[in-house]
Amino acid sequence: MLDIRNVASFADYFVLASGQTVRQLQAIIDTVSEAVSKDGVKPLGKEGEPESGWVLLDYGDVIVHIFAPDERAYYDLEGLWHAATPVVRIQ
Repeated sequence: MLDIRNVASFADYFVLASGQTVRQLQAIIDTVSEAVSKDGVKPLGKEGEPESGWVLLDYGDVIVHIFAPDERAYYDLEGLWHAATPVVRIQ
């Protein structure tokens, strides 16, 4: 998770997650969606499909990026947003 408040005005945090297969990507999407909906939070938007290797879930102040390994390496959001503050990293 990256704290982007000091480098972007459109959101406060990026959550970056990876799955190895389309099925894993879909499971991450489903789990995130179910967890936040229990708290009454609805996404403002969703972009991409698991088959594309990158899905974005927009929750306003929090944007969740779910990647396949090749797409995560290619787009390198951690590198692109290197001025952001890492909050937590779990591998």
